[in-house]
Amino acid sequence: MNVIESSGLGKCYHGTWALRDCTLAVPEGHMVALVGPNGAGKTTLLNLVVGLAAASAGKVTVLGGFDTGSLVALDGIAFVAQDTPLYKNLSVADMLHVTRNLNSRFDQRYAEVRLNELGVPLNRQVGNLSGGQQAQLALTLALSRRPRLLVMDEPMSSLDPLARHDFMATVMTAMADDGVSVVLSSHVLAELERVADFLVLLSLGSVQVAGEVEDLLAGHRVLTGPATEADTFANRFGVVHATRGDAQAHLLVRTNGNTDPIPPGFEAHPVSLEELTLAYLRAPDVSWLPGPANARPAEATEVAK
Repeated sequence: MNVIESSGLGKCYHGTWALRDCTLAVPEGHMVALVGPNGAGKTTLLNLVVGLAAASAGKVTVLGGFDTGSLVALDGIAFVAQDTPLYKNLSVADMLHVTRNLNSRFDQRYAEVRLNELGVPLNRQVGNLSGGQQAQLALTLALSRRPRLLVMDEPMSSLDPLARHDFMATVMTAMADDGVSVVLSSHVLAELERVADFLVLLSLGSVQVAGEVEDLLAGHRVLTGPATEADTFANRFGVVHATRGDAQAHLLVRTNGNTDPIPPGFEAHPVSLEELTLAYLRAPDVSWLPGPANARPAEATEVAK
């Protein structure tokens, strides 16, 4: 089952496309890293998935084919926004009460036990909690709804390293214990590399890469060798990003099953998730390579498909 499936999905604001031609199929059971620069369309995509925005083009369904915004979809998805929208003048207990009254499957005991384990007092006013405690409260409210899909938009942006670690530990426990699928938008690439097993990369409002991390890493390599010989790769590999000095060139390429031997003088190295992500986000610098190496946007779209 796909927890998210879209075809030609787009959203236009006042004549400007924030997201366009987004085609995705995200299977259940994954920790999905949604990455991209500011303005890439990440929040727009998440808002469309959770039903907070209506599509201008195309279609998106969730949880095996349900329309976003439908009662079934709303009942099965929990959303943690970047600014952790909580009623700061209420106590923690009152926040639990409000959330319970708005959701048919709210697990009050789970919420109370979890907050007690985290040392978050139920009688404390929300506005007096630390940033980490507020983030944990927002996550607890989301998980207490017992969702099938948890969607989070930059939930750790204001947290210190220890609070980020504790936050992600809770998310991973929910995945392991309850089978929750997770979509996490974040700029913290090091954190994502540790936990994510599915990558969706957006840039300029379009999907550049989408797929299981293991497959994507296996389909890319870093090649290092003489700069004068680098153009020999133009017709054999898709060059995602290249840097070239006077003597040596570094190429991050798509191998896509290419088993041709590496020419003498070159070395091939595995690519990390951070290297892969940064390569697709950077503006290509391959003007010195002929042919297909300069066709990066079209080729990137093919990877996404």
